[in-house]
Amino acid sequence: MDIPEYTVLTVLGILLVVLLELLVLRTGIFRRPAYWLAMAICLAFQIPVDGWLTKLSAPIVIYHPDEFLGIRFPWEIPIEDFGFGFAMMTLTIMVWQHLKNRRGADDDAE
Repeated sequence: MDIPEYTVLTVLGILLVVLLELLVLRTGIFRRPAYWLAMAICLAFQIPVDGWLTKLSAPIVIYHPDEFLGIRFPWEIPIEDFGFGFAMMTLTIMVWQHLKNRRGADDDAE
């Protein structure tokens, strides 16, 4: 059985981002309500946009059927898109918070 490439890359992306946060950067974003609120807001916008881009009746983005699980929810959005979105947004917020924390530490040292 072949594992779909897009699915594997999505799962790896999620794992790497979570491990980077928990083991390396340790910004504490997963404990902050603001992070989860930001994720909910992004998800609220992702669903209509992604649904429009991937709708099967007139797709703008077409996935190779062998490269993802084929599970689409809600409507016709491949579930891998949510994992990719989570990893991308979390990595961005995490790096931003890390740089902000480091800048604050540098300011305190002066």
